[in-house]
Amino acid sequence: MKREFKNVEYKHIPLFKDVTTDDWNNWKWQMRNAIRDIPTLEKVIKLTDEERDHLSQTLDKFKMAITPYYAALMDKENPDCPVRMMAVPQLRELYVAPSDLSDPLHEDVDSPVSGLTHRYPDRALLMVTRECSMYCRHCTRRRIVGETDTNTGKDQLQKDFEYIRNNPELRDIIISGGDPLVLSDDQIDYILTELRKIDHVEIIRIGSRMPVVLPQRITDNLCQIIKKHHPVYVNTHFNHPKEVTIEAQRACEKLADAGIQLGNQSVLLKGINDCSNIMKGLVHDLLMIRVKPYYIYQCDLSEGISHFRTTISKGIEIIENLRGHTSGMAVPTFVVDAPGGGGKIPVMPDYLISQTEKRVVLRNYEGMISSYEQPDDYHGHNREDCEFCQNEFLWAKDGVAKLLNEGGTLRPRELRREMRTNGDKG
Repeated sequence: MKREFKNVEYKHIPLFKDVTTDDWNNWKWQMRNAIRDIPTLEKVIKLTDEERDHLSQTLDKFKMAITPYYAALMDKENPDCPVRMMAVPQLRELYVAPSDLSDPLHEDVDSPVSGLTHRYPDRALLMVTRECSMYCRHCTRRRIVGETDTNTGKDQLQKDFEYIRNNPELRDIIISGGDPLVLSDDQIDYILTELRKIDHVEIIRIGSRMPVVLPQRITDNLCQIIKKHHPVYVNTHFNHPKEVTIEAQRACEKLADAGIQLGNQSVLLKGINDCSNIMKGLVHDLLMIRVKPYYIYQCDLSEGISHFRTTISKGIEIIENLRGHTSGMAVPTFVVDAPGGGGKIPVMPDYLISQTEKRVVLRNYEGMISSYEQPDDYHGHNREDCEFCQNEFLWAKDGVAKLLNEGGTLRPRELRREMRTNGDKG
């Protein structure tokens, strides 16, 4: 049965009972009135003495910011409410597990200029702010986001643009932060305009959780600004069906009506969405509001979020319960963003059972096993006659793809046998 989305009710909450409709729908009012302290939070949800004490200890190290809109989604009584768990700090954030890392994705290491990460050959991540409208408790960039609510200045942005300009292989720029949509319309227009001046930048993506935590930010004017600079894509971050409201639906539909394709990047979180049925409900809801499920991320090894992590096998189980059991459009790719800057590694159930030169043996979602007959007259693609293969920017210059194209060897650093050969006994 088709789920009916609901408006967020807020008038019954003491903190918001006198808020006018105009204020509630004003994203700047929402930003100014974000919940940042315990007395204000207690006007929205009930806290036990222990919770209050734990929260006080956690706030000595980490900031809290919850938009009034998102706060109204929280269950007042239940500390295990998934929305509440993603918004309200917990004492467990102070625990640093042995596997935790300050910068697990090596974003700082792969940063040739401040505020820009260049890991993949043709893509770069441009961080334009350290501020968010809400500080999610599972944030992978908690080392920088929320420490100081600052935006990247124009002088630094010009250095970032110059780096992009001087690296013509960069065709895809992801604008991130923090949340880029905390910036004013004029600032967003400036950044998009400067990127569009660079001839080899083909695709611009914006990563924002605003459609989820502050859908009022998605104004008609913002949509028109983004539309001017197409092709621009927006990836957002819904984690649970409870986050899909009428307000979120309207925000996403405004973006879609402006020709902006929307993708969703969920994070697999223990106690929140580590359930195949919850995830299936979420991806179905996303398609109904015109958002394509794009990624499910394994929770990163960032410090202070180990209590959210599941096993990788849980993510594989979820994909197993989606593939074939719902539309392929609803099935995201499950990825592990590998520690040490390894990038996004897709992890799938095993559908390929065996293969020879003549046949491939496969299984489907039901467990049915089939063989696929391979052609015996296939001799491969003729690169010499292909106009695309003559374009040096389309060639894979790194990793396994390079080996497939050119041959050769990939060697790990400090191989013990090579160290022995070179006379190094260390």
